[in-house]
Amino acid sequence: MTTHTRTRIKVCGITSLQDANAAIDAGADAIGFVFVKDTPRYIEPEKAAIIMYSLPPFVGAVGVVQDLDVDQFVALEYACPAQIMQLHGKEPIDVVCSCGPGVIKAFKYEDATINSQLTRWAKVEEVDAILIDGSAGGTGESFDWNALAPHIKDYPKNIIIAGGLDASNVGEVIKTLRPYAVDVSTGVEDAPGIKNPAKIAEFCAAVRAADAS
Repeated sequence: MTTHTRTRIKVCGITSLQDANAAIDAGADAIGFVFVKDTPRYIEPEKAAIIMYSLPPFVGAVGVVQDLDVDQFVALEYACPAQIMQLHGKEPIDVVCSCGPGVIKAFKYEDATINSQLTRWAKVEEVDAILIDGSAGGTGESFDWNALAPHIKDYPKNIIIAGGLDASNVGEVIKTLRPYAVDVSTGVEDAPGIKNPAKIAEFCAAVRAADAS
C-alpha cells in the first residue's frame, strides 16, 4: 500500500443538494449516493443525477450499490452516470469487471476472511480501490484498525477506510493505517440521510490536521 501525504475524504449518504454543498465547502473530495433500496440513505438515481451535475470540477460522485446484475447496473448508469461505483455486495468477479473501470470494491472487515478478500481483488484491473468497513455500510460500526494494518502494508491497491468514523477518531485511523481515503456518513449526521454541516467541517479539519502531523 502506498503511503499518501493527503488523505482523500468521501462524505457518503448524501440525499440533498444542501448537504452536498456543505461537504464541498468543507473540502470533501467526493460525495456518495446510496442506490440500495430500503436503506435509510437511499436516493433515487434521477434525484442524485441533478445533484451530481451541480458538482464543481474535481469533486467526484460515487454511486453505492449492492448485488446488481449487469443489466441493472447499465440502467443505473444511464439514470445517473456517476464517475465511480462502489460495490458493497457479493458480486462475482465477472460482474465487477463488467462494471469497471472506476470500481471501489467494499467489504466488511473480518479476521477470518480479510486475507482471502484482499487476495481475490488484488489483480482485478477494474477495481481501483478497496473499501474496508466495520459492517455492511452505513451503520456506524467500527473495527480493529490495528488488526488490519499488517494485512494492507504492501497491498497494491488504494485502501479506503469506513465504519464508525467521526472527527474524534479519524486522526487515529489515519495515523494507524495511512489510507488513501476515509469515508464518513453516520459520523456527520443529525439523522440518517440528514447531514450536519458543522460536523462535516469538523471531520474534514480533523483529517487535514492528521495529515499535517
